[in-house]
Amino acid sequence: MDYSEKWGKDVEEATRLALIDLRLTADQVNVIVLEEPTKGFLGLGAKLAKVRVEKKPDTFKAEEKKQEEKIQKSTPSYKPERVERPERSDRSERPEKTAIRKESDRRDNERKPERREKRTDRVRPGGESTMESSFSVREKPADLVELKDHVSETFLNEITDKMGLKLKIKVFGNDSCIYIDMDGKDSGTIIGKRGQTLDAIQYLTSLVVNKDKEKYLRVVVDAENYREKRERTLEQLANRLADKVIKSRKSVRLEPMNPYERKVIHATLQSNPKVTTRSEGDEPYRRVIIELK
Repeated sequence: MDYSEKWGKDVEEATRLALIDLRLTADQVNVIVLEEPTKGFLGLGAKLAKVRVEKKPDTFKAEEKKQEEKIQKSTPSYKPERVERPERSDRSERPEKTAIRKESDRRDNERKPERREKRTDRVRPGGESTMESSFSVREKPADLVELKDHVSETFLNEITDKMGLKLKIKVFGNDSCIYIDMDGKDSGTIIGKRGQTLDAIQYLTSLVVNKDKEKYLRVVVDAENYREKRERTLEQLANRLADKVIKSRKSVRLEPMNPYERKVIHATLQSNPKVTTRSEGDEPYRRVIIELK
């Protein structure tokens, strides 16, 4: 309320009522007399005093300031909370991660030798020194003699009969090896794909021949000179692949071969000045690698 108009029997009383209404003091207001009081005659025609009491401008400012202070006191001050940033976990875990990495590297280093343990042998002249591999079909011992009723002949006759094959079997030997030649219309069947059947029969025959023997005898089973033909084919293959390695400067891996056939590849290329050979893997998947020197 900025002003108040009151009636009173005189100006003082009307002003006092207005101040009470405004809840101000006399120095905070301006008093305007709207009507002067009159006593009348013998009480007749008397009029009350009427005043208008208004707040001074300074009073407004003071009240506004006071109100603002009141509002400020009643309003809680806002202070931004300090956000505590969590410590970077990676810094605290860095030593642990480093330890884990070192442990992982250590395990990898331990595994690497195992991977390198994959059998890889560089072949020197005369390498692949198993008993079978050291025997060359085209270099048969000169002292071979025909053996009659040999245990190998009996064994092979039984096998070929059970297979339904008609083959003539001749056995030659000396004190270190046995050479068996089979011939007949079914010789192609006994050879098999890439000589695999012939190799299997040779392996079984070698077991029979050397059973309970103190001295090991080399056993070669052949049919229609397949071994010699195969040997020539392998030599041609070795030379052709060596040229390929030299031209492309990339290593070549041959298909798995038995010890004798690997020996043929090694022997063929051992004098080649630009390539070298080595064997890799385990039987029966051991194979020859031809690479640049």
